[in-house]
Amino acid sequence: MIQLILHLIGDYVTQSDWMAQNKAKHSLPAMAHALVYSLPFLFLTAHAPNPAIAGTVILVTHFLIDRYRLARYVVFAKNFLSPNNYPKWEDCKATGYPSERPAWLAVWLLIAADNTLHLAINWAALKWL
Repeated sequence: MIQLILHLIGDYVTQSDWMAQNKAKHSLPAMAHALVYSLPFLFLTAHAPNPAIAGTVILVTHFLIDRYRLARYVVFAKNFLSPNNYPKWEDCKATGYPSERPAWLAVWLLIAADNTLHLAINWAALKWL
């Protein structure tokens, strides 16, 4: 539960508007956000098998996922689990979903995928690294 709370605080409460608006466009706001996000996890990484590596993985993966909007690739890739009608990347590159999907739905589903990636990686880093 504490991991979830720290994730929510780091990704929503402490993320400034400047970070949120610019982290996918420029590395400085993405790194500032990843650093602010990762600091509270120092309390949890102290109990990880290898605290320095776990903390580094949380910081670096958060930067990469947010800077390059990697969740949209995960969302797009899941389309290939269906038997047909594979969408084209050009039609999906904004959110990973086809453009005919309602924009509000595509954005919220992308946010859910992004959060899932962060939480899964954080959990694995804290448990095994």
